[in-house]
Amino acid sequence: MTLLIYDNIYLEHNTGIGHPENARRVENTIRYLESNSFLNLLTIKKPRAASQEEISLIHPKTYIQTIKQIADSGGGWLDGDTAVSDASYNVALYSAGAALTAIDLIMEGTVKNAFCLVRPPGHHATPKRGMGFCLFNNVAIAAKYIQTNYKRERILIIDWDVHHGNGTQDAFYDDPTVMYFSMHRYPFYPGTGAKDEKGDGEGKGFNINIPLPLDTKPEKYIELFSEIISGSVNKFAPEFIILSSGFDTYKRDPIGGLNLKIEDFHTLTQIVMEAAEKHCDGMLLSCLEGGYNLTDIPLCVEAHLKGLLKMKS
Repeated sequence: MTLLIYDNIYLEHNTGIGHPENARRVENTIRYLESNSFLNLLTIKKPRAASQEEISLIHPKTYIQTIKQIADSGGGWLDGDTAVSDASYNVALYSAGAALTAIDLIMEGTVKNAFCLVRPPGHHATPKRGMGFCLFNNVAIAAKYIQTNYKRERILIIDWDVHHGNGTQDAFYDDPTVMYFSMHRYPFYPGTGAKDEKGDGEGKGFNINIPLPLDTKPEKYIELFSEIISGSVNKFAPEFIILSSGFDTYKRDPIGGLNLKIEDFHTLTQIVMEAAEKHCDGMLLSCLEGGYNLTDIPLCVEAHLKGLLKMKS
């Protein structure tokens, strides 16, 4: 009952030589899951492309056109970190579309939960600006898609990437219908995510940041994570849960700085699964964000998938 969304189109987004967010992240992962027959345990589907109208649930059409024009002209850079190649616009439509494909299948009852093995990632993309390797905000688009197409009002987005998801926070900062909960290293890129960033207006209290110092112990991380789930999340009672699954909190990630072990991703997934079963009949969508250890990201993803499948770690 766990769905994996993947397509080789994700290999076509070219970020250049030496870039940490490169095609080998997903290529190594899918090869590993094939090599040990883990894929046989999953329902596997290819994504559809998101339409411009669906992307515009979060991003203005002028911004969408800007990304398309850069790609059509052969590529360029949004900032020093964020590459747009000639294929990137099209690939980004399929990255956002993976989440929408998964949502439709979950809502139909075909599967209970899903993991989208996608790139480019999304959580740094604000409504009007791509940054931090991200072009379109996949999880933010997914949240609005659920609300628009399936009339689910209360959406929870959990972000355990090592970097704060400033784009997701910006998208819903004054929105009480989407709770955003992020655990991240701080101070660190992109500079946002302080504890007092709690939302604005009607959204006050629905934005939860847990900033963590360098080298936080895994036990402390899991303790703090559990406290938010059992407290604020249970009170919010989400009707659908979305995960920004960054695996750069892993202790051997080259640009991380936190200390989670591979098996900790299984534990965190179990905690989220319990909340999903309690509040929304187990409906859970997970999308890949960061994670840059090319050798071990397949193992971290496998631990996450075992949690989604209710397997032992």
